[in-house]
Amino acid sequence: MKIISMIPARYSASRFPAKLMQDLAGKTVILRTYEATVATNLFDDVYVVTDSDIIFNEIVSNGGKAIMSKKEHESGSDRIAEAVEGLDVDIVVNVQGDEPFTEHESLAKVLEVFKDDSKKEIDLASLMVEIHDWDEISNPNTVKVIVDQNNFALYFSRSPIPFPRDKEAGARYFKHKGIYAFRKQALIDFYKLPMQFIEASEKIECIRYLEYGKRIKMVETTVEGVEIDTPEDLERAKRLWK
Repeated sequence: MKIISMIPARYSASRFPAKLMQDLAGKTVILRTYEATVATNLFDDVYVVTDSDIIFNEIVSNGGKAIMSKKEHESGSDRIAEAVEGLDVDIVVNVQGDEPFTEHESLAKVLEVFKDDSKKEIDLASLMVEIHDWDEISNPNTVKVIVDQNNFALYFSRSPIPFPRDKEAGARYFKHKGIYAFRKQALIDFYKLPMQFIEASEKIECIRYLEYGKRIKMVETTVEGVEIDTPEDLERAKRLWK
């Protein structure tokens, strides 16, 4: 299989504007993420896909590969679907631009599910990590996922799922990590399908796949790292980097 990684990167961000160009131990967040993705040695190619000249120049001037988006997009998946449509590739891995702690082990686990999927029943795969702190479980910035017995996603939400009506039921809570691996056709399908009201309400792009009957295989990992959504996340990332 030919496998590439695409890193969608918007300069504007409602919660933390210009977060991808913030300094993280001497390099920008987006450059750290790009270099970490390349360093996994799992991909035939790695590209940053952006609508920003600033981010494009940051990657290219440091020897990386970048693609300028031609259109405005609702989601990162839409952005990379446009970029990948004409490429000869089997699997496309979407690594979020604010994931500077991207590492080999978790990505390798995600890619492994496609090697075992001879019937091509899996449209895309993603990562989840168990969380225990109720503040994080109830935080709307933390996207949660629930799965069936075969670890296929049932639903994603910013609310606590499942709702703990019976706190003795032993429910486990999982945080969705923003890394996706797509079959190319599933990604192209996503690009052509209109957003429905559930995705629009939650602002979680992978809900679109569930609404249209696609199958998302979730892979559990214990590696959490730090996703940089807020200035406080950036400070945590700086401490962790040290």
